Amino acid sequence: MPLITEVLAEQILATSQIAPTCEERNVALKCVLDLMGAAIAGRDMPGPTAARASTRSLMGAGSSSIWATGHTASLAGALFANASAASALDLDDGHRLARGHPGAAVIPTVLALLPETNAGASDLISAISVGYDIGVRIASAQMPKMIATRQTGRWASVAAAAAGARLLRLREDHVTQALAIAAVLAPNQQANGSSGYSRLTGNDVKEGIGWSAVLGVMAVHLALDGHTGPADVFDHPDYYDRQAILAGLSERSHLVGTYFKPYACCRYIHAALDAFLLLAKGNGISAEDITGVDVETFGWAMKLGNKRRPGTLVDMQYSLPYCIAIAAVEGLDALAPLGGDLLGRDDLSAFSDKVRLSINDEIDALFPGETLARVTVSTPSGALRSEILGPLGDPKRPMSFEAIEEKFLRVTRRVLLPERQREIVGGVLDLPDDHGSGLLLALR
Repeated sequence: MPLITEVLAEQILATSQIAPTCEERNVALKCVLDLMGAAIAGRDMPGPTAARASTRSLMGAGSSSIWATGHTASLAGALFANASAASALDLDDGHRLARGHPGAAVIPTVLALLPETNAGASDLISAISVGYDIGVRIASAQMPKMIATRQTGRWASVAAAAAGARLLRLREDHVTQALAIAAVLAPNQQANGSSGYSRLTGNDVKEGIGWSAVLGVMAVHLALDGHTGPADVFDHPDYYDRQAILAGLSERSHLVGTYFKPYACCRYIHAALDAFLLLAKGNGISAEDITGVDVETFGWAMKLGNKRRPGTLVDMQYSLPYCIAIAAVEGLDALAPLGGDLLGRDDLSAFSDKVRLSINDEIDALFPGETLARVTVSTPSGALRSEILGPLGDPKRPMSFEAIEEKFLRVTRRVLLPERQREIVGGVLDLPDDHGSGLLLALR
């Protein structure tokens, strides 16, 4: 029986002989534009700012662009800075099977490597599709008893390595080794996040995506130079489910199951926000009218920080009660992106104290395939209860390219002039024709 890394390597190279489907192309373009918005909106957060400073000191100079800053760095430095910015605001895309965020590692990797290749449009789209697909497969196959953490950094290095190997058209044995090296070098993420043992989750390390992207590209170059890894890394059933990795491998890319996020907070919060806004806006209920908000959700949403007096922007991204308070008091636009002016607000903390959380067994049973919620809003005149609802941007409630463009314009409006916004949108739309040259120019 061939090793899983060998089967994946064969499939990665086989995609070079097959044109991406229209569905893959359309989803990939949405992913790229959505990721641009997340990265540019997040570039001046404390974490990405520190990343830029450290890359200049430690990773050296170079010609690779740190997006929309006017700065350049080495390929590794720019990749670390861009992936860190892309994941800073929790605005980046994700996938339910993976319970994480492939785009923040895969797309910065592909765009960083693109100038080194003569890749055509099919190669570019295919590399994105392959990166998402392989990353989601590895993530969904992790056995929780032995790999307890669900953080993206644990598997995003493999996604980045797969995308890089496809774009650079590595030999099959090199692809096998790149995947193995990336899997071993990935940050273990055991401490951080909702599935980590640390309870102090409001920090800039978050899911380790920036490091994973760099490690994925490093794994590709190490493999090319003869470095090796344990190619049987995925062939241990206590750690990985072989069937979950290989099922339907050549039939449909997991790229097409990507979800998009209209709000700059953890995806576990989105369904509750949608349900609350539907009740409040649809019935003309103001924050002053509300005496209580009851959120029925799934168990993992209860494991978030959920601080009612968050001390940092990251704390805010992981607080369901505080995000409900922002939606009630400030409205939809305040949720993307979240700003520092929302911290330390007594009125928001007071409203968040009205938000009560509970686990709904029906909703919990459908997790992680679906992240649902039901909300009841109470007022002096009575209570209104929503249906059980899934979040906007899921494949069942998709966002169109036009909706992704509207989100991009909204979240970057404070940092980009309208002309630059139009150039970036145009660069994404032109990807199939100019192989990314227009987008790379617009991002410099």
